[in-house]
Amino acid sequence: MSKQTKEPNPIDVHVGGRVRLKRTMMGMSQEKLGDSLGITFQQVQKYEKGANRIGASRLQQISSVLNTPISFFFEDAPNSNLATAEGMAEADNSNYVVDFLSTNEGLHLNRSFVKIKDPQVRKKIIDLVRSLADED
Repeated sequence: MSKQTKEPNPIDVHVGGRVRLKRTMMGMSQEKLGDSLGITFQQVQKYEKGANRIGASRLQQISSVLNTPISFFFEDAPNSNLATAEGMAEADNSNYVVDFLSTNEGLHLNRSFVKIKDPQVRKKIIDLVRSLADED
């Protein structure tokens, strides 16, 4: 008999990654989330890595603590029919936004950008970034 390594389910990894994304976007530590849920930060780490599956009731708690709908954790999930069923599927099911927001640069840029109240300034920043991207 061959020894098999147990790979985490891709959905569990995705949901955990979305928990991490939302937590970090809010500037919340793993320890603070764990305290709010009555668990250790190590358990939060396992959830975020997809090593441990998040049960329905725990996901409800996380959703409440992070003040976000449960559907957020499943957006762009691999092999998910949710987006297609709702008519929101993209041609390429890339997770480039999630990947970008999972980086330090993406988080800092997002946190700073949402603090800009003037819509004209926000538009100018978007135009600037587009023009810089077109230079390459």
